[in-house]
Amino acid sequence: MVTDRRLGLAMVFAATLSWSTAGLFIRAADTDLVNIIFWRGIFGVLGMAVVLLVFQGRAGLASFRRLGKAGWAYVLVSVLTLPAYLASLHLTSIAHVAIIYATVPLMTAGLAWLVLREAAPRSAIIAALIALGGAVFMVGLSTDGTVLGDALALAMTFGMAILVVLARRNPEIPALAAGLVATLITVVAVLPFAATALPEGDTILILAIFGLSNSLLGFALFILGSRRIPAVETALIGALEAPFAPVWVWLMFGETPQPTTVVGGLIVFAAVFWHILRSARA
Repeated sequence: MVTDRRLGLAMVFAATLSWSTAGLFIRAADTDLVNIIFWRGIFGVLGMAVVLLVFQGRAGLASFRRLGKAGWAYVLVSVLTLPAYLASLHLTSIAHVAIIYATVPLMTAGLAWLVLREAAPRSAIIAALIALGGAVFMVGLSTDGTVLGDALALAMTFGMAILVVLARRNPEIPALAAGLVATLITVVAVLPFAATALPEGDTILILAIFGLSNSLLGFALFILGSRRIPAVETALIGALEAPFAPVWVWLMFGETPQPTTVVGGLIVFAAVFWHILRSARA
């Protein structure tokens, strides 16, 4: 059980790392949001299909029949959640997205108690509150957001809480099959508005890496990991996305984070790992 929990923590952490690069790829890709979603999805679907066939063969094809009601619910929420996240990054400030998303551990804890009767330990609630405070300190209470962008970020946050609880309650959901179907539906939905010609220059390479890392690695690892650990721990690790995002911008574009960003990010890291170490000792 300890080994399984550690594997779950590692998987969710890797998924969080993957998803934290979304803002970086959106900034680097020289195209509009619709084409980013479209081409990201194309490469994500291709990557998941290859992995499914190579590692599972015909059994992988049969996994689509095992989605069931829980799997299709996961697909539906994913289809609504991930595009909302990408759109919120376009329509409001990254600061607002970070602050709103930092509420996901508290939102997940409440939802897990309502649906699973899984009470969050006191240390998890304390860590969630500290992480939220760190995110607010990190980005500041900025006023450069928009109502629509903030609403999409809130919807995305609630969607992530639902995904965590769904995966925790239904560990039988086939991860790659659910991810592939959700990504394919998103591609079909934006197809009428997308330019199907290949983007020029480095943009196509950027979108290919974006799709393979976010859709393939992020989606699959998140489902596989979140079924192994309590819902509130999954959400706490997910909150690390906020401090990781400016790190990628610093590494790729050389933009030095502000001191408040560094301090706030360290507060989030400290809160998450304090809870993980405390629960491991317990």
